[in-house]
Amino acid sequence: MINTFRAHTKIKPLLLIAAFLLPSSLLQAQTPGAMPMPEVTIYHLEGRRSERIVWLMEELGLDYELVYTRGNLGASMASIRALGHEMPMAPTVVYGDQILVESGAIIEMIMQRHAGGKLAPALDSDDFPEYQMWMHYAEGSLAARLFSDYRAWRIQPPTARSPLVDSEAVVQFAENFLADNEWFGGSVFSAADIMMLFPLNVATTLALVDVDSFPHVADWKM
Repeated sequence: MINTFRAHTKIKPLLLIAAFLLPSSLLQAQTPGAMPMPEVTIYHLEGRRSERIVWLMEELGLDYELVYTRGNLGASMASIRALGHEMPMAPTVVYGDQILVESGAIIEMIMQRHAGGKLAPALDSDDFPEYQMWMHYAEGSLAARLFSDYRAWRIQPPTARSPLVDSEAVVQFAENFLADNEWFGGSVFSAADIMMLFPLNVATTLALVDVDSFPHVADWKM
């Protein structure tokens, strides 16, 4: 079952409390190879790709500050613009003294530096190549084609809508994979599932595809 995050202004996971109670050697053993995490601030818009970063941080038990105004996209966007970055978008993440955009790149960086082997299949496993494929398919093919259809549909009358790039095909690929696999990482939940939820939600929420035609996607989202 997929559980999305609960939004708070500041989140201090229990892992931070454990840092004061457990020997540092024990904590390091739980996350082998993980680098220390700098201060992280996530600038968020509800219903946007920034939810991926929040969800990932929650799953990894990492500390972060969340900046957004609940129910007010304009105010949330104003907070992002106030940073003065030339590409104001969600997510915008302040990572130490750097300002980062692009959810997929941010997730990949956090996974490589701070996940300590969590939320990804082993490099030498059969699941890893397909995990890596879905990490990039989420934006490279799925989201790109869905939003191409959406833009075309907005300028067409509802009675004359015709997909130009076939949203059904890109969702069907995911459906077929889930017919044989529980998760996009194969046998276990992974960062690939976090990447894939946003575009699959877009596909059904914007009625680009018929949700009833993709039962395995629907079950995966439960």
